[in-house]
Amino acid sequence: MLKKIKPIWYIPLGLLLAIGIYFLPPVHDRLATRVDLLRTRIIYFFKPPSEAVFTPGQENPLTIETALATARAEIALTLTPAATATLKPGPTPSPTITSTPLPGSVTLPGVVYVDQHERWNYCGPANITMALNFWGWKGNRDDVARVVKPGSGDPRKSFIEQGLPDKNVMPYELVDYVNEETEYRALLRYGGDMNLIKSLLASGFPVIIEKGYYEADYTGKIDWLGHYLFTTGYDDTKGGFIVQDAYLKPGKNLLSPYPEYQDGWRSFNYLFMVVYPADSEDEVMDILGNYTDEKWAAQHALELANKEITSVTGNNLFFAWFNKGTSHVALQEYVDAATAYDKAFSLYSTWDIAKANRPFRMMWYQTGPYFAYFYSQRYQDVINLADTTLNDTISSPTLEESLLWRGRAYYQIGNTQAAVDDYYATLKIHKDWLPAVQALQDLGLQP
Repeated sequence: MLKKIKPIWYIPLGLLLAIGIYFLPPVHDRLATRVDLLRTRIIYFFKPPSEAVFTPGQENPLTIETALATARAEIALTLTPAATATLKPGPTPSPTITSTPLPGSVTLPGVVYVDQHERWNYCGPANITMALNFWGWKGNRDDVARVVKPGSGDPRKSFIEQGLPDKNVMPYELVDYVNEETEYRALLRYGGDMNLIKSLLASGFPVIIEKGYYEADYTGKIDWLGHYLFTTGYDDTKGGFIVQDAYLKPGKNLLSPYPEYQDGWRSFNYLFMVVYPADSEDEVMDILGNYTDEKWAAQHALELANKEITSVTGNNLFFAWFNKGTSHVALQEYVDAATAYDKAFSLYSTWDIAKANRPFRMMWYQTGPYFAYFYSQRYQDVINLADTTLNDTISSPTLEESLLWRGRAYYQIGNTQAAVDDYYATLKIHKDWLPAVQALQDLGLQP
């Protein structure tokens, strides 16, 4: 006769049963993101990421000329923050002024809406899929994600769970995907304006922008996140762009008022991406005019940032100074960039947090400060910024760009083992990631 289980054993047996059920693949795949979200909220409750502040601690030790020479000598080690693709020769740049007035409204037909739901950090794959599907590409968001956010490669986990730690896909990764994995073409530029977006739309070319997105977090405070937004039309009578928002429910054919659109776009230095068929390149270049030249676009973005520094107020001033730094980085003016970022981080520390959190995810999406401080030989600032980003703004240190730059800075100050550890850590987030692979191979190590 079986002995009756004493009540005292019910709790541990129940816990073991629950753990066993949780790790069943169908259950684990569905619950892993929710458990991670709960874990993140608990960590953020005790250690609010908005309270983390990075304070630059080094003076610029280099002249502008020396920094530029140093950067050019080492540029092979870097990922460029702008488009890495080499465009086919196009027409001579001309002013981006249309000879005929733009129509009052444009709605592009044939848009296939793709959301990012039931996935994790899928904004980039969803938006580039919409851009490609518009031109007839037959792939889907998972096809994109397998290349741009492949995750750890751990065979014990599902593909979605493998990619869970990768919090963001950079714009250049999306552009490279199009140019290297499909028959279509893509480019990105800084310093866009709404008239240019309208000109592209009026000619039949939708646009992806990167923007800041504001929403209330679970505590009720306004939170800032980075977001891609597929723009497929506009209506001057209604005063906004027609957008496909992969995040919202519903997110199809929404109207984004012009002031709101521009305010969010400012957070990313007015960056835009265009995807188009290869045989339409001359037409796209004609519309872009001066923007065909990356250097011109970066200089234009710098002029916009300088103008906004004198015109915007409040928290937007932080974004303007940050954009100034990003534009200098795109121009390989690293000491000037570092000075601008110093000012931006100073303003960040004084952010009005009465109603809104600091944009603590900024370094999840934009890595310009790492370029600026590294190529100004401010290696300790690179390390300190990466430490703040990895340890204080995120629930787990899973940002491959921050790990990579910290590793590079560690190597420069002679801490090779710490550098190696960081390089290997990146590959647990993004398997076979070329910058980390190259960094290890340069040290005679196998990834």
